[in-house]
Amino acid sequence: MKTRRHMKIQEIIGKENIRTQEDLAKKLMEAGFVVTQATVSRDIKELGLIKVPGNEEEYHYAPPTEQYSPNLQDRLKRMLRETVVSVDDSENLVLIRTIPGNAHALASVIDNSNWPEVIGTVAGDDTILLVVKPKETAVFVCERINGLLG
Repeated sequence: MKTRRHMKIQEIIGKENIRTQEDLAKKLMEAGFVVTQATVSRDIKELGLIKVPGNEEEYHYAPPTEQYSPNLQDRLKRMLRETVVSVDDSENLVLIRTIPGNAHALASVIDNSNWPEVIGTVAGDDTILLVVKPKETAVFVCERINGLLG
């Protein structure tokens, strides 16, 4: 059942701009799947779906392998400005707090920005942990992020 549901999710997001988990749950129910918001949330995580900008600066779910922005730096700047609540560092870690539901998408953009100091990100619902190397660059990464925030 899970495999069929995942296939249906990929089909749905391939045909339509699905902006929220509720929209996706509704489409799945219309297709005959009985799902809860928690199930849809897990499916999104397992499929690695990300939110990408669409028309009129509205975001929608998409597979993580697709490229949407010709200028990644502009996309990163826009996402930082729209979603970041705070940035802090300690040793070789940088912690970014976002508005709920946006950490995964922002972490993906940061990962694809190929910042040489960032060796990886871990994202939750509203928190991103950046691991940087060497540890002295944590302050520099925070300053770069704050500079992009404007």
